[in-house]
Amino acid sequence: MAENNSQGSNAQGATDAAGEQPQLQFGLQRIYVKDISFESPNAPQVFQEAFKPKVNVDLGTSSTKIGEDLFEVVVKITARVNHSETDNTCFLAEIEQAGLFRITGLEGERLDHTLGAFCPSMLFPYARECIDNLVNRGSFPPLMLAPVNFDAMYLQNKQRKEQADTQDGDTPLQ
Repeated sequence: MAENNSQGSNAQGATDAAGEQPQLQFGLQRIYVKDISFESPNAPQVFQEAFKPKVNVDLGTSSTKIGEDLFEVVVKITARVNHSETDNTCFLAEIEQAGLFRITGLEGERLDHTLGAFCPSMLFPYARECIDNLVNRGSFPPLMLAPVNFDAMYLQNKQRKEQADTQDGDTPLQ
């Protein structure tokens, strides 16, 4: 009887175009730390000065197909904090927060967007908490990273890639 349950009103049970496509399924299988590092190369001298931080944060994402419908997505955050007056490194904290996602029924642009924006949005709070914990254990004030708009980041990266592809394709033959 379950075979006759469809979204359309197909009383004969014949398959339509929507029935031939795989059903959309999304599942987060696991969240884990792939790589983590904290360095305070100028400790304990850095604690002798008033803490006047100059913060530089780099953020990146990547995704890899692991198996059929299984993808690993990684959010990498590198936070480098220097003393604003002396430029001495106070600390360097890095994390690669990863997740395994099972995704079926998405292809092309929709799959790329899910892997490049939606999945990283799910992982970022875990990475942010981990960075704060590392920094705190290093005896520094919490870093408190601001939320990230991964949709905007995904679109910017896509536009950059399209521009680079266009420039590479417009090279005249000599």
